[in-house]
Amino acid sequence: MTTQAAEITADVVEAHGLSPEEYERVLHALGREPNLVELGIFSVMWSEHCSYKSSRLHLKKLPTEAPWVICGPGENAGIIDIGEGPNGVAQAAIFKMESHNHPSYIEPYQGAATGVGGILRDVFTMGARPVANLNALRFGRPDHPKMKHLVQGVVAGIGGYGNCVGVPTVGGETNFDKAYDGNILVNAMTVGVADADKIFYSAATGLGNPIVYVGSKTGRDGIHGATMASADFSDDTEEKRPTVQVGDPFTEKLLIEACLELMATDAIVAIQDMGAAGLTSSSVEMASKGGAGIRLDMNAVPCREEAMTPYEMMLSESQERMLMVLKPGKEPMAEAIFRKWELDFAVIGEVTDTGRMVLEFDGEVVCDIPLGPLADDAPLYDRPHLSREEYKAWAKVAPLGDVPESADIGADLLKLMASPALASRRWIWEQYDSQVGADTLQKSGGDAAVVRVHSTQKALAMSTDCTPRYCYADPYEGGKQAVAECYRNLCAVGARPLAITNCLNFGNPQRPEIMAQIVGCLDGMGDACRALDFPIVSGNVSLYNESKATGGGSAILPTPAIGGVGLLDDYSKMATIAFNAEGDQIWLLGGEGCHLGQSLWLSQIQGREAGNAPPVNLAAERLHGETVREWISAGRVTAVHDISDGGLLVALAEMALAGGIGCHLDRALTALQAFGEDQGRYVVTTPADEELENAVPIGTVGGTKVAGHEIATLREANDSYFRDWMEG
Repeated sequence: MTTQAAEITADVVEAHGLSPEEYERVLHALGREPNLVELGIFSVMWSEHCSYKSSRLHLKKLPTEAPWVICGPGENAGIIDIGEGPNGVAQAAIFKMESHNHPSYIEPYQGAATGVGGILRDVFTMGARPVANLNALRFGRPDHPKMKHLVQGVVAGIGGYGNCVGVPTVGGETNFDKAYDGNILVNAMTVGVADADKIFYSAATGLGNPIVYVGSKTGRDGIHGATMASADFSDDTEEKRPTVQVGDPFTEKLLIEACLELMATDAIVAIQDMGAAGLTSSSVEMASKGGAGIRLDMNAVPCREEAMTPYEMMLSESQERMLMVLKPGKEPMAEAIFRKWELDFAVIGEVTDTGRMVLEFDGEVVCDIPLGPLADDAPLYDRPHLSREEYKAWAKVAPLGDVPESADIGADLLKLMASPALASRRWIWEQYDSQVGADTLQKSGGDAAVVRVHSTQKALAMSTDCTPRYCYADPYEGGKQAVAECYRNLCAVGARPLAITNCLNFGNPQRPEIMAQIVGCLDGMGDACRALDFPIVSGNVSLYNESKATGGGSAILPTPAIGGVGLLDDYSKMATIAFNAEGDQIWLLGGEGCHLGQSLWLSQIQGREAGNAPPVNLAAERLHGETVREWISAGRVTAVHDISDGGLLVALAEMALAGGIGCHLDRALTALQAFGEDQGRYVVTTPADEELENAVPIGTVGGTKVAGHEIATLREANDSYFRDWMEG
């Protein structure tokens, strides 16, 4: 066997992100020293990004099953049953969320664009046509010298890729906090629809079946991307630019159509996207899931650069590539389809029964590794973590204490609506094509996006949610709240929440306080999912989101982003947040505000970050969600909005801005009532003669003002922040 030139020294092992103990495990697995190709393969497969070695233990505690779940975590994406489609054929929604954090900080346009491309491939590789994209973005302080460039680049990258590939970008969220100054988060989500009897999986089976490479050629971009995504940032981000992939959305569009055309035949045994770790992870995952082995001829891999080595080919993260196992004899037919779409097609290997990955190049074996240690037997760590009480002491969250009354409720509202925390994101979402496909019923700006299931009366509702400041103050309550708010947003449009995907963004898990955030958030998420019957069917973990560049290893806020999907059986009954008609009655469901801890009013108006995160009563959350859905289904309400950031008065202002009509409240509000961020609450409106049980009437729709301010004044305040920042 060739040594692939390089000597494997301690420095080489360290450069590949493996600890001395992990390298000992490599030696034990092989019974000898690895060569450079083998070391590189172990390096990426054992990275946090691919192996989840610090989180797998705790992820196992999450609920993943329900009668409507067809496939939970472990495949490219999760799958849920959404009932019959045209001609009585059962349909499924297929969806997942992924992170592209480090690449987007280094190269914001390509980092964000290839994040969109990768999550699209996760969904259409399973047989679904993508119908919607969403994103969850976290940036640092707007006045940080690099932040405007990062925001502009990320938004342009998401729009540039999504718009070109022909999938509408319909929703998401954007937050700002100093904790993300040196490590922004770009989480992308795709939802697709497929016939339930035409879903494709990734397990490679069938001794001798051909392994086929399709899509774009392999280049040197993205090498060590998975390893880079599994380490914190230092001051050398410019040197890491070659680890960022480069995307081509037009090729991706061709790849979608070619794959779906081949999927309409009976040729495919298994199919896998080449995502993080590229050809390595796709081939290892396919073979290990099928309990098979794999042999690849590296000379057959389509390359776009001269003299590429097997090491580079296996670790490249070039975009728009897929790996397939075909039935014998189907190669000519499959090749004709991909050539028609002007894509590369090459038979590069075969399925074996050895349980090993064998790579050949120039007539030599350059890699021979047992698959077990690479995948199922990858390292698994039970990292030390602080207890809940120890974490509270470490986090040093200031007690709320006495909070002064607002000097002017209306002035506070205006300031909040103009703040980066609540300013209209119109500047962002107007750069995304939300209408391509002509099935978008609600886009950004409401509680949840809604996309019609083509040729049916059904629609899918989708939302992304997380409140990182709550997760920092109390990881357990913050984890609960992220799931609960997503549930609430889906209920608010009339959808039955079915399942979630997640993107778990945290700092360095080797720090016990960060591991406490991971464990606490996951425990909270798990309890919320069980109580709300809202299982987790797919997801992604992104760790080491820290930056030495911002002064001493500062970590992001714990950010377990939740992406939820729900079903509307009849989209004609969908609710929106917009005030509808003069004289409509305004109702409050879920109680008055009484919790100002960690609220936006406290931070933006009082200049304080203090107090506990608001507690989530999961039983009340479920009851109120079911109640709202019943009201919407029965046609009793004219508008619905959940109460979240900023509290009741902000919710009312957003409803007024959406409908262009003001409101009158029955009484003056205190700061607690106006801006408290208590959970499980909704504002709904009804015709004047409708009486709602278990809700409290608080005012009427009408006029041109909210809290003393003209709607035009509120709109200018709300729209001005991004406009002035980006044009200034």
